[in-house]
Amino acid sequence: MLHLRLITPAAKTDEVVRLIEKTVGTAHLVVLPGAARNPVGDVVLCDVAREAGDGLIGELRRLELDETGSIAVDDIELSLSRRADKAEAEAPGEGADAVLWEGLTEATHEESTLSVTYLAFITLATMIAACGVVLDNAVLIVGAMAVGPEFGPLAGLCTALVRRRPNLALRSLVALLAGFALAMAVTVGFALFMDAIGLFHRSGLEGRRPNTAFVYAPDAFSFIVAVLAGIAGTLSLTSAKSGALVGVAISVTTVPAAANAAVALAYGDTDQTAGSTYQLLLNLLGIALAGTLTLLAQKWFWARSRGRTAVS
Repeated sequence: MLHLRLITPAAKTDEVVRLIEKTVGTAHLVVLPGAARNPVGDVVLCDVAREAGDGLIGELRRLELDETGSIAVDDIELSLSRRADKAEAEAPGEGADAVLWEGLTEATHEESTLSVTYLAFITLATMIAACGVVLDNAVLIVGAMAVGPEFGPLAGLCTALVRRRPNLALRSLVALLAGFALAMAVTVGFALFMDAIGLFHRSGLEGRRPNTAFVYAPDAFSFIVAVLAGIAGTLSLTSAKSGALVGVAISVTTVPAAANAAVALAYGDTDQTAGSTYQLLLNLLGIALAGTLTLLAQKWFWARSRGRTAVS
């Protein structure tokens, strides 16, 4: 269940209440006349089944409540109520399958911000992966994958394409490209420094590497795994199962490929630089394509579900 706290101008309160009452899957409606002070208005509280939440929020935005008042949404972890159970049973579909498009847009907007924290994480992840490729250490590679924050901008790009938000698409693309560019540039300097103090050696990059050679040798499975990871990552975001994102992060070789390209560039190994860059681009393309198609499929599915509910 979702909990909605609305601030409505007094002139719109009756219309908002009627909208909530006719929405399938709502319960626990509370109206507090004149309770709001900034902005001035009434406070309306209600609970709504997650699978009906996106439709209700969309209707509230059509009433311009986000402009003249406020719409706040919280997840309810525990609700002991027969009315809530009834509302969930009446709402179409399953809550775990529902997509809150406004929530997804807001979350991906935040994750795709080119912030100092984002740049720090992607740079640190690439440097950890650089140690992994030189030492041929799979544990370090997996750790770097888990630390990398690149799925945020990828998810933002997919969401922007589906929702036709060019500003969010540009923001996500800039964060993605600028993040990898900075991380790789810093990692080139890091590799040269580690070589100068004797901790990195060219032989570590060009020698036999059974555990990490895959990061610069893309094949059909590279794209297939990226597509599968893109689907899984998108589903984890839309279903609020964020724990699955860790699995997605360690499934694709984006950060390790960027690290290998940077180290190879530092040593002048053009073959590995090209192979790693191709691996990186192939993975990014696969994730973006799969994520966009998954969101389009979910959008189509829920549009049909709401249509059948309206007819009923």
